[in-house]
Amino acid sequence: MEDNKIQEVQIPMQVAPPSGGGGGIHVFAPATVANVVCGFDVLGFAVNEPGDEVIMRLTDKPGITISKITGDDGRLPLDPAKNTVSVSVQHYLESVGRTDVGLDIELHKKMPIGSGLGSSSASTVAGLFAIKTLLGDESDPINLLPFAMKGEEMACGQGHADNVAPALFGGFVLIRSYEPLDVVRLPHPKDLYCAIVFPDVDVPTREARQIIRKNIQMKDAVTQWGNIAGLVSGLFMQDIDLIGRSMKDVLVEPVRSMLIPDFYKMREIAMGMGAVSFGISGSGPSVFAFTKDEETATLITQKLQQHLTGLKIGSNTYVSTINDAGPKVIARF
Repeated sequence: MEDNKIQEVQIPMQVAPPSGGGGGIHVFAPATVANVVCGFDVLGFAVNEPGDEVIMRLTDKPGITISKITGDDGRLPLDPAKNTVSVSVQHYLESVGRTDVGLDIELHKKMPIGSGLGSSSASTVAGLFAIKTLLGDESDPINLLPFAMKGEEMACGQGHADNVAPALFGGFVLIRSYEPLDVVRLPHPKDLYCAIVFPDVDVPTREARQIIRKNIQMKDAVTQWGNIAGLVSGLFMQDIDLIGRSMKDVLVEPVRSMLIPDFYKMREIAMGMGAVSFGISGSGPSVFAFTKDEETATLITQKLQQHLTGLKIGSNTYVSTINDAGPKVIARF
């Protein structure tokens, strides 16, 4: 990713000719935490778990079919014209002039839908990474980003990159600009742990975006700019305390927190147990905390899960460092 600017979607690349039926690949792509509290639509990072998996096979008949989806409770469409994975892959094939390729796709959801952890992003990135690898495309993975954003546009109405970029590249990512698209991969402390709790409540991304204020006061904007700059500086300086005190949101969190049960009580619990910071993951309802060690992260997830159980709300928990690898091939066949 030496050249982070993408001026257009037309991509010069060499891909292998279709080999007919029989070739296949199994790919994993990670969940992501978008916004990172103060960086609405411009910051995100990948985690080790959960994630989604795609199995893709070349077929003799041109076109894309989706033969199986698991883990979605029947919520996702098998129609390739309506599924984010197949739509993104189709855009890629058209761009490289390979509409003669035939594909069968299986999507295995290994993470909750509507969790605020980039569920649609993980699926889309897994599919794009699979077709890129399957066709022997050795171009920079950044060229896949516009196609992944097409999937986000279908999923939530806007083609933002704060989930798909870290899912695609791994690590901690800043989207400096959308027009032109300019993405920067940021350094981060290796001993930074993330504690994630996903409460079993429904917060659809489209609705969560619609309640955000369209007009803000200048003093709030200045506060937010300072916090984003502080967070990025903390990442470069490997200063976890600076990262923590910069992760404050005066624009989006005050509104979205109303959609998450006992958000401020959970923050009080996490911070009282040694969290460096606490906030909403993406549009929610998942929440996350940064900690300086794995033990603290694990204890925080356990305590927050207990608190939600007391409210008769089920939850899933995850503890992870920041995932620098992004998508990976599980098997080829």
